[in-house]
Amino acid sequence: MKQCNVRQFFAQYPNDETCLEHLFNVRFGQGHECPKCKRAAKWYRLQSEQAFSCQWCGHHIHPMVGSIFEKSRTPLQLWFYAIFLFTTTRNGVAAKELQRQLGVTYKTAWRMADRIRTHMANVDGDGMLSGTVEVDETYVGGYKKGAHGGQGKAVVLGMLQQDGELVTEVVPDRKRDTLAKHVVDHVEFGSTLNTDELPSYKPLDVAYDHQTVNHSKGEYVGDLGQTTNSIEGFFSQLKRTIAGTHIYVSDKHLWKYAKECEYRFNRRMTPELMLGELLSRFPELDA
Repeated sequence: MKQCNVRQFFAQYPNDETCLEHLFNVRFGQGHECPKCKRAAKWYRLQSEQAFSCQWCGHHIHPMVGSIFEKSRTPLQLWFYAIFLFTTTRNGVAAKELQRQLGVTYKTAWRMADRIRTHMANVDGDGMLSGTVEVDETYVGGYKKGAHGGQGKAVVLGMLQQDGELVTEVVPDRKRDTLAKHVVDHVEFGSTLNTDELPSYKPLDVAYDHQTVNHSKGEYVGDLGQTTNSIEGFFSQLKRTIAGTHIYVSDKHLWKYAKECEYRFNRRMTPELMLGELLSRFPELDA
């Protein structure tokens, strides 16, 4: 199955009404039990508001409430199209590009992009990794004036299961307690860890089969086949996205950009499923 193109997108979601119907169907659907009268009901579309009414007691259901679309005055079709753009790009979508594409203000475009990235992070989730897991960290951002050794840069930790999922975390530093905590939170005990020779990873020897590669000696694949090449490849993509599309990302919001890239990376083999997933799953409603 190929990814949805622009023509197919507008054929499937030609107007706000169709988009609202879609939200109702994926979240509730006809026959949904009314939370007020507790009866399976047929739901009728209200023309006066973006809601559906129970056939028995008239209780209203608002499909947008609780989702990223709640309290937005931007047409729902534009929201869907913005999500479509996020799923068809390799290097992300800048707020200025959304502003141009959607014909909204920059403030609105930035807010939409921010909510979509958070939604992508929620849908992706952070499951436990196992088997062989590559672990590495990288610096993102610019130096403070006169700084060295990474001062002023943000640290992104990446954990990638071989032939499996990726998890990223923005961490405050590269100290052993910091890195070990996040690895333990996301990697099952007894797994094989592939890292470089950063001393902060040494305490993980106790709980994991810890194998290292010595980059300082030009080693990128160890004697046992251990490597961190795949997670380093992801970091390269993340930095190209930030530098090429967004130019600058603040430390405060960096985690969302990392999670956006993580979401896209984890679906690299099935990109055609991203749009339907983002328009059908709303895990933030259960948070």
